Amino acid sequence: MPKTGCPYGTHRVLSPHGVLPQPAWKLDNTMTLYDNEILLDVERLNIDSASFTEIKSRAHREEAAIRTIMLDLVKERGKHHNPNTGSGGMFVGVVRAIGDKLIGKIDLKPGDRVASLVSLSLTPLVIEEIIAVHMNIDQVEIKGQAILFESGIYAKLPDDMPESLALAVLDVAGAPAQAAKLVRPGDKVLVIGGGGKSGLLCLHEAKKRAGITGQVISLNPSAAGCERVRSRNLADTVIQADATNALQVMEAVSLATAGQMCDLVINCVNIQGTEMSSILATRHRGTVYFFSMATSFTAAALGAEGVGKDITMLIGNGYTTDHAAIALNTLRENPVLRELFEATYVK
Repeated sequence: MPKTGCPYGTHRVLSPHGVLPQPAWKLDNTMTLYDNEILLDVERLNIDSASFTEIKSRAHREEAAIRTIMLDLVKERGKHHNPNTGSGGMFVGVVRAIGDKLIGKIDLKPGDRVASLVSLSLTPLVIEEIIAVHMNIDQVEIKGQAILFESGIYAKLPDDMPESLALAVLDVAGAPAQAAKLVRPGDKVLVIGGGGKSGLLCLHEAKKRAGITGQVISLNPSAAGCERVRSRNLADTVIQADATNALQVMEAVSLATAGQMCDLVINCVNIQGTEMSSILATRHRGTVYFFSMATSFTAAALGAEGVGKDITMLIGNGYTTDHAAIALNTLRENPVLRELFEATYVK
């Protein structure tokens, strides 16, 4: 008889005992199914942007070294959990088996194609083979298996867009969905990293929600990223600036907003050291949403205190109600954005 595990997966934790799977150092990734788990054959991983950027840097962008790092990481920890960033990613796979306790309680059956909506940093994973590494889109094709816990969330892949496109969007589904919740009509909104994947989706939602009386600002360090936004009319104002230079960002945003600063700042970058730019660009009693997994929340908290900023700072929870549907619908609503994503992520 299959054993019943904890709904949150603590039965898979090997060390240290007493913690949940995400902060655990090592998980049991044997693919013997408990009766409240889902077993999937994994075809593609979408590695968290901060994590993959760090892995590529460590590997000097050599594909063979990237493969070795990823294989060693999963072998050591039983999951894809980068110790240097604390982040993971997500996967696309096909349901192989469903534990007896879950049959009839969930809307899945063997053969269904799904994307995980929980982090690889808490997902038991086995990689048998790395088939292809797509360095420019943070995706890796593999042959492997994974386990979803009873509490794990997922999305069936839509039938109106390619798998790699859906995966790219679902990987950052929390960002546009949170933007949809946070932006109010008339708001001044800054998206730091507006030229990247999550940033572009946030720009769409911000423009949609702020309306004609609002102002949506995109900030990106590269001319190409700025042009990507400007040429597609995804923001009202486009700023080219280095997000690690807090004073430069503050001055640019002050100029763009006639000194009013922003009601909401959404940080979508994949590099460290951008906390103070986000804080200084925010008006008194405004809000910063740190979606980026490269954020140091200690730096953000102490930094805001140090400059006397009374602002609300939100941790980048990758989940909010209906986030998958909201994110996918962003591409359905915006043909220009969908065309850009297809050109980038459909491989």
